[in-house]
Amino acid sequence: MSLLRFHAIKESLAYKFVNVQEHERRSDLFGRNVFNENTMRQYLTKDAFVGVRNAVQFGKKIDRNIADQVASSMKDWALAKGVTHYTHWFQPLTGSTAEKHDAFFETVGGGMSIEKFGGTQLVQQEPDASSFPSGGIRNTFEARGYTAWDPTSPAFIYETTLCIPTIFVAYTGEALDYKTPLLRALHAVDDAATAVCRYFDKNVKKVTSSLGWEQEYFLIDKMLASSRPDITLTGRTLLGHSSAKGQQLDDHYFGSIPNRALNFMRDLEKECMLLGIPVKTRHNEVAPNQFELAPIFEEANLSVDHNSLLMDIMGRVASRHNFKVLLHEKPFAGVNGSGKHNNWSLSTDTGVNLLATGKTPMSNLQFLTFFINTIKAVHQHEALLRAAVASASNEHRLGANEAPPAIMSVFIGEQLAKVLDELEGVTKGKLSPKEKTELKLNVVGKIPDVLLDNTDRNRTSPFAFTGNKFEFRAVGSMANCGNPMTVLNTIVAKQLKDFKTEVDALINKKDLKKDEAVFNVLREYIKSTKSILFDGNSYGEAWEAEAKKRGLSNNNTTPQALKARISKASISLFEEMGVMSKIETEARYEIEVEVYIKHVQIESRVLGDIARNHIVPTAVKYQNVLIENVRGLKEIFEEKYHNVSKEQVNLIEEISNHIEGINANVTKMIDERRKANSIEDIEKKAEAYCKHVKSLFDKIRYHCDNLELLVDDEIWPLTKYRELLFTR
Repeated sequence: MSLLRFHAIKESLAYKFVNVQEHERRSDLFGRNVFNENTMRQYLTKDAFVGVRNAVQFGKKIDRNIADQVASSMKDWALAKGVTHYTHWFQPLTGSTAEKHDAFFETVGGGMSIEKFGGTQLVQQEPDASSFPSGGIRNTFEARGYTAWDPTSPAFIYETTLCIPTIFVAYTGEALDYKTPLLRALHAVDDAATAVCRYFDKNVKKVTSSLGWEQEYFLIDKMLASSRPDITLTGRTLLGHSSAKGQQLDDHYFGSIPNRALNFMRDLEKECMLLGIPVKTRHNEVAPNQFELAPIFEEANLSVDHNSLLMDIMGRVASRHNFKVLLHEKPFAGVNGSGKHNNWSLSTDTGVNLLATGKTPMSNLQFLTFFINTIKAVHQHEALLRAAVASASNEHRLGANEAPPAIMSVFIGEQLAKVLDELEGVTKGKLSPKEKTELKLNVVGKIPDVLLDNTDRNRTSPFAFTGNKFEFRAVGSMANCGNPMTVLNTIVAKQLKDFKTEVDALINKKDLKKDEAVFNVLREYIKSTKSILFDGNSYGEAWEAEAKKRGLSNNNTTPQALKARISKASISLFEEMGVMSKIETEARYEIEVEVYIKHVQIESRVLGDIARNHIVPTAVKYQNVLIENVRGLKEIFEEKYHNVSKEQVNLIEEISNHIEGINANVTKMIDERRKANSIEDIEKKAEAYCKHVKSLFDKIRYHCDNLELLVDDEIWPLTKYRELLFTR
């Protein structure tokens, strides 16, 4: 194994850069391989173009004739670009994307053939759903699943395949993917937000949820990564002593991007431009060999698709540059993990960002309405929001002494906190003319003057207001953004719906004017949501104690956090907003718990294998070298050998203690795994894996990592942290 390690290091040091040429402007490349509006104008008839546009903007159904026209034009466009196959591209509940390729090629008899692609193939396919997670939704005799075209996300070409973004549902109609509930949630928030917007502007007909994700990742030399069984099988290092130098000097963050990494980024960004993914920002992150890229904001559904597509592309492009991309939230102990900050906002079809302040009291009252309602939504459903980002891999960030914590809180900044304090003192009922003037001129009217820099740089709050958007920082780097975006848009939609009901009641029953009713309801929301606001001044145990006093949940583990998904309140929420049925909600819970169990189970098996088959034999081998050394010293020094061999003997004993510790804990871990596997109840099984199996990982690692410092480097089998993190 040590030979593989040194061979990998030699190969990585001999690597020659792939030269990436950039001859065209990005604006010329952007969307070249996307069947976007510009392409549709060239290839579609006027009726077909209007049909697709109405489906995208207003959700109108596309009839069969239009579908046939779109399919024919899409085929002609794709064939002109050398495409041979098409696929319905979807996002099942595996966390990755899925596709089944079919050729345009069809035989027509007489030894002849044609390229064929019609409306039926465009609109629907029937992939076998039997091997995808369903959470018990489908029966064995109902193994079929259906993919249906989503015209709101344009088709694209990747390599020689036309990819058509689709939803994925069971034979019985329930959603088996991330996209379907997201589309429903986006529809719900559109309806609720549009109704509230009309208090302020009667011309608003549609509200769109926007998303801008920030993707963090590690780049590791492919040969070095392949020499580590744990990276290959689990996506992270289960063992490895910290490098003497890590991130403590802060010399990597925003530093000069290493040439090899920069070439990868340029290649990746070129692919993104062709596919219409509007990546804009790239930089070094905090940990060595950690980086980030971020796009321009897009409509949430398209943005989710683009992030899922990006994660696929990253691996393929990285391979060309002899890299392996690690998207695991915590691939290395002792250095920062990776997240995927989800920047979220709402915008009207009149061009107004509802979370941006304006120049008039009316526009700022609209801003405060959506700002405070979002805080209220998070306060009401903080446990559900935590569940939306819960996973075995993200568990290593949330609640594990790394920002952000597992406790959901909202950071709004000192300036806006003062504005809310002022609004809290609004008189109940009708406002006096003086109070109205005071509010509009000195409180609401002056918001643009104070919001110069409202960003939270200490990263202690998972949900922070950063100027004209909320940033959901707890999302894991491996996650499909559809899950947290479905929950966030659903809870905000529900809250806005309730807000309008309360305001209308005050207007109709209490005879209050619109502004007075809005101020009255917002005042009560401010009073009731103080516990969720967090200024970031306390950390760790101090914040945990404070959060407990406030009644906030602190779900450190994934099994604990996921339970919020199937609470009566959550099931009722999703049903009321038309986002998921009870069956769909419970199915997702079951799938996520099963995935957690399997992840921990796989890591346990890999850890046991490496510890016993790689680490222990290496330690014994080195111990034998020391024993032979002691024997030699005894022959030379005879009675005096005790003095000259004291350190070697101590080292032999220390190695033995660590070997014993490894074997004892691996044996215990295997026993606990067997016990957990015998449990039929899925919740209890997950708890057993969490409390009794996973809890032994650190104990085994402790002994292995200590042996790494004792055993001769020449025979150590695993590529070390210094080699993984500092080979550029």
